[in-house]
Amino acid sequence: MNTTALRSRISGTILAYLFKETLFAFFVSFLFFFIIFFVNQLLLLARDILSKRVPFQQVSLLVLYSIPSVIALSTPYATLLGTLMTIGRMTTDNEILVMLSSGLSYKNIFIPTLTVGILVSLVSFGVNDVLLPAGTVEYVKLFRRIMASTPALELEANSVKRFKDTVLITGNISGRIISDMLILDKTEDGERRVIMAKNAEFVDAGNEGMRLDMENAFIQSTKETVHNDYDYAKSGRLNYRIEQDDLMSTVSAIGPREMSSKDVLIEIRDKERILNTTLFDRYNRTLAAELELESVLRGGVSGNYWSQKNTYTQNFLREYQFASSARSDRVLSIWQLEFYKKFSIPFGSLCFIFLAVPLGLLAKKSGQTVGFIFGIIISVVYWTLLLSGQNMCIQLGYSPFWTMWFPNIITAVIGLIMCIRRISR
Repeated sequence: MNTTALRSRISGTILAYLFKETLFAFFVSFLFFFIIFFVNQLLLLARDILSKRVPFQQVSLLVLYSIPSVIALSTPYATLLGTLMTIGRMTTDNEILVMLSSGLSYKNIFIPTLTVGILVSLVSFGVNDVLLPAGTVEYVKLFRRIMASTPALELEANSVKRFKDTVLITGNISGRIISDMLILDKTEDGERRVIMAKNAEFVDAGNEGMRLDMENAFIQSTKETVHNDYDYAKSGRLNYRIEQDDLMSTVSAIGPREMSSKDVLIEIRDKERILNTTLFDRYNRTLAAELELESVLRGGVSGNYWSQKNTYTQNFLREYQFASSARSDRVLSIWQLEFYKKFSIPFGSLCFIFLAVPLGLLAKKSGQTVGFIFGIIISVVYWTLLLSGQNMCIQLGYSPFWTMWFPNIITAVIGLIMCIRRISR
């Protein structure tokens, strides 16, 4: 066997070995992160559902439907941690040194790890784009059925809860007794009502919804069209009922999380068309107001409308503010955020590869331990950047694309710089 054939055979063996080791470390790391996120999900369910005595079978189904979201979150961090531990161990065991001394290059290290990163990213994207929406839809459906039998899930102490045209403001809750109850609602006749009670007892009315038995209640009703026309009354005991349909409306909406990336993109395009139409109308109104103001100013003191100059100025400023505020659509930003998140989180696995390989090559001793520590630290930093970007987009109006992709971009850039420096030595 000649030298070229031998080197090719050795290279293939090394590639298979590295691929197997990286894949094995990925599965171990995946189980680690899966358990962390899964336990977190169980704790959330324990706080919101188990404490309300929901049947165990329904809770088990909720856990099952939440598994795709746990998988989607676990895969990027598992890729990072698995690659760091694999390369770190091979570096401290001098396996990397032996490979390089045998005439192999860093290409033989990057190819299998990149292959694992690509495979994991594609599988993660499939879970994120297919299984996650399907699981979330089933989760919402089941949660609606649970609410039908246990409406108390929607009541919390010192909180504000909205049910269609009804707003409940609660004080402290002790068992079924709610203190300092305040209800704001709207009747079918268009009357606005304010209902207050020192204490209210929650009663599960089954399929009819839920009922609040209120003591020492005060009621004030006001006509929506005639504000000076109002009535008030006091009652020693008052029964207030929230219908089942109103309860269901709180969880019935389908959002971007329950849709595939293709469907979300279609919805985004529709919202963008509506926004552009609104902006076009607002800009035309602003331009018309500006032209009217300009005409008044050009006419000067001797003009017919000079005395109304302030009115035209205020009209222009009002239209300008409306046009400026219409440019930022918070609902559209949330949909765009969810769309980019469907890609950024799965393909974070691939970006982590570029960082994990050169970091693993820096290990001198205890490579697996060092890789594990670095992996946890980087995962926390990445997760913090992801959450911070999400909040900056929703609350401050930053670009949905950059807020979701910035952690991946900065990870890949730092990793590529380290790779180039390592290879150029």
